[in-house]
Amino acid sequence: MDKYQLSTRAVHAGQEPEKNSAFAVVPPISLATTFQQPYPAKPVKYEYSRSGNPTRDAVEDALASLENGKYGLAFCSGLAAINTIFFHQLKAGDNMICADDVYGGTGRLFRAAAKRQNSTVDFVDISNVDTIVSSIKPETKLVWLETPTNPTLRLCDLEQTVKSIRAMGRSDILICVDNTFMTPVFQRPLDLGADLSIYSLTKYINGHSDVVMGAIVTNNEELYEGLKFLQNAIGGVPSPFDCFLVNRGLKTLALRMEKHQANAFKIAQYLESHPKIEKVLYPGLKSHPQYELSIKQCSGFSGMLSIYVKGTPEQAVKLTQSCKLFTLAESLGAVESLIEIPSLMTHASVPAELRAKLGITDNLVRISIGIEDADDLIADLEAGLKLI
Repeated sequence: MDKYQLSTRAVHAGQEPEKNSAFAVVPPISLATTFQQPYPAKPVKYEYSRSGNPTRDAVEDALASLENGKYGLAFCSGLAAINTIFFHQLKAGDNMICADDVYGGTGRLFRAAAKRQNSTVDFVDISNVDTIVSSIKPETKLVWLETPTNPTLRLCDLEQTVKSIRAMGRSDILICVDNTFMTPVFQRPLDLGADLSIYSLTKYINGHSDVVMGAIVTNNEELYEGLKFLQNAIGGVPSPFDCFLVNRGLKTLALRMEKHQANAFKIAQYLESHPKIEKVLYPGLKSHPQYELSIKQCSGFSGMLSIYVKGTPEQAVKLTQSCKLFTLAESLGAVESLIEIPSLMTHASVPAELRAKLGITDNLVRISIGIEDADDLIADLEAGLKLI
């Protein structure tokens, strides 16, 4: 599959008909929990569905292919994948560096888990490579990056960050990138030197708001074997039906991402000129402070943007309640457009002083642009803005 372009691999990788006995074009849903063995402890391939499943194999192979990776691992949620990495890499006394503007659930997990196991986590501005490097301690074993960050859409120069850390002689540090916002369609962290690329498959990759699932992709066989052991031992695996749905979502991923991006760019331009909007955060706009990096590092800009609404926090809330096409709900990356206030919803667990430092104010509204008609979405926002 390596010789084909991403959109082709999204349709065919891991889906080969000859992999199933009926030669079905669509990989069947294997609901079996256990598999016959011809001799004790000598399974043909599968023995127990937590340890391995044909439907899960298909989606893991497909995800690895899209990332230009060798190994994929699917989990029952993005946070299950993240927790597995944390458990694998850190022990008591170790330190991790994490993006300060990280998804609220990720930050909440790291704070709680580090405290419980007597390790430490330092939240830093990952838009500055020097800040990341200067934060590294002798006991640092994990660097956790998001780019763009959630929800203020700051970028990290992945290639330079990896080079700078390796130049310190720190091959023992695991560099992980949450690539949920960009997907492999627009950004491939492994190609830029990262050890692991992480996903909430719930978002763009599934794309239809009907699956909760996560994944890890890597090129490192030793890492893969260690994480696969934990995938099985901890047991946070997805159901075959969820894997089937993600497989189906993958086939239209490239098409959907282009539509998400086109809509988001048009809407970002509209909002940037609106008198009731103070600021628009979108890496595809030339006004974004890291626009040049986004052009260099990514091949697109996704459908995520955030805005600061002028006026009171109540007016921001009013906007989220007044839209008809934009659903007031958490999550992102699906075919329908969503709108939310991070400080009250997805990032409410972030300490108030850190939210203030990061600019996650009650006037900050995060918008996930769907694949509806862009003019309809603009009209919906315009009607909502008129009411505030």
